[in-house]
Amino acid sequence: MDSVRIRMAGPNGENVTATLEDSAAARTFRALLPLTLNLTDYNGTEKIGDLPKRLPIEGEPAGIDPEPGDVAYYAPWGNLAIFYRDFGYSRGLIRLGMLSHIPDAFRKPGSVSVTVEVVPTRD
Repeated sequence: MDSVRIRMAGPNGENVTATLEDSAAARTFRALLPLTLNLTDYNGTEKIGDLPKRLPIEGEPAGIDPEPGDVAYYAPWGNLAIFYRDFGYSRGLIRLGMLSHIPDAFRKPGSVSVTVEVVPTRD
């Protein structure tokens, strides 16, 4: 499968792309797009937002040690998590992809609204 890129359009025209993993969870996330999500700050480490449905977790690792820029799914809560700071191993966390860079809006306290969509492929 060719890598799938998504775009997150945030405030003040600040956009970021991410490359998705080739996994059932990432493919199901892609099928939900486009989505507008309100991401709230969590633990001074990540922005989190509710997804409209749960993603499949069969065959995924029990957890990951997320890095800044990781786009992940936290299965126990059913939410998207975008890490802007390093964090330790978390059980139930599944990597969906990686941001090309971390937008300034994600590093600031408080919530941010983003529209997430698939980047069209060029033929």
